[in-house]
Amino acid sequence: MQQSEQGHEPIFQKNRNPLQTFSLGLQHVLAMYAGAVIVPLIVAGQLGLSSEQLTYLICIDLLACGVATLLQVWGNKYFGIGLPVMLGCAFQAVSPMIAIGLQYGVSAIYGAIIASGIFVLLFSGLFGKLIAIFPPVVTGSVVTIIGVTLIPVALTDLGGGQGAADFGSPFNLSLGFGVLLFIILMNRFTKGFIRSISVLIGLVVGTLAAAMFGQVDLTPLREASWFHGIQPFYFGTPTFHPSAILTMILVAIVSIAESTGVFMALGKIVDKDLTSKDLTRGYRAEGLAIVLGGLFNSFPYTTYSQNVGLVQMSRVKTRDVIVVAGGILVVIGFVPKIAALTQLVPASVLGGAMVALFGLVVSSGIRMLGDQVDLNRYENLFIIACSVGMGLGVTVVPDLFAQLPSWLRILVDNGIVAGSVTAIAMNLIFNGLKGAEAGKAA
Repeated sequence: MQQSEQGHEPIFQKNRNPLQTFSLGLQHVLAMYAGAVIVPLIVAGQLGLSSEQLTYLICIDLLACGVATLLQVWGNKYFGIGLPVMLGCAFQAVSPMIAIGLQYGVSAIYGAIIASGIFVLLFSGLFGKLIAIFPPVVTGSVVTIIGVTLIPVALTDLGGGQGAADFGSPFNLSLGFGVLLFIILMNRFTKGFIRSISVLIGLVVGTLAAAMFGQVDLTPLREASWFHGIQPFYFGTPTFHPSAILTMILVAIVSIAESTGVFMALGKIVDKDLTSKDLTRGYRAEGLAIVLGGLFNSFPYTTYSQNVGLVQMSRVKTRDVIVVAGGILVVIGFVPKIAALTQLVPASVLGGAMVALFGLVVSSGIRMLGDQVDLNRYENLFIIACSVGMGLGVTVVPDLFAQLPSWLRILVDNGIVAGSVTAIAMNLIFNGLKGAEAGKAA
């Protein structure tokens, strides 16, 4: 078998049973599937896309997730970090995409995504230096802000969805909180693989429960075809707006910062010492995946941290499993019938699951802050307080900047962007470019 550069862990394990390899790959798909399909469901719902458009968006998203994963795991001399990583649509892009779509239209979303991907491709070699403005105190704050600002979306869906005639009805609340309770119990009484897909199982159980009461519409499943082809610019020719592009570039930089942590963690797991060239190839692969996401009207893509835990838990560290997982996603992406299944999920069921999912994003940010940031330093506490406060405040008081020019409002109306800019600026003020060292926990 081929060895890694350090000669410790194998890159490919040829003597594994093909069925075992497929099962391990499917496990990675299931671990990230809920997060992958929730993003298009949220974005489509907020932008008022039709059932047909939503089906396409889910299909192309799963296909792009597979392609992005294969690009990253390939690991050639031009792009791809060559580690067992899974890529999926970036959660931090949800709110900015919705804001851009509502302000400028769907075509502006994809123009901004393409531009941000090109930015990552062009400056991938310099990101080692740019990461200096994203020390743990900033990255942890940003991840916390992402989760906090998405919680209102989850609670709105839990009540039945924006504008629902039966919003907040006892049935919707029982269904939503029932799903949340089910997921909590799954995490209390199960372990390993079952726990890792507890959100997905909760969505399935909640949908079946709603179907028993006649609350599931099968129309999208009946109308979906068994196969569809790839259609670039499905939502029209991309348009480019400077403020929207800057917003998505910020999202891309935050994604790169998060991916760096994932790369480092995986490098330790597989006993591979990563160099700056390895990281550059990893960034370049993400930039290429983002550009493809814009061209095919899907999403920007980033490394999924939950699959890192799966690598460590299963102790399977070879890339062939991830290649299989990427292939599975590509196949699923060509079958709209499978994508349409996710449309059967009622809004209240989705909301109950999202409370847990977005809550985990919050807890991940808190964990980053607790593990990597010196919370005994008042400056760090002040940075966290103001950035999270700004992100949450802009989210719950969306009209705060209503009187500002539209080109400026797109940058401050979004809680994630407002909180992120606050965190970066305050870290530079208090810690300077050496904040990566000043912000670390002792």
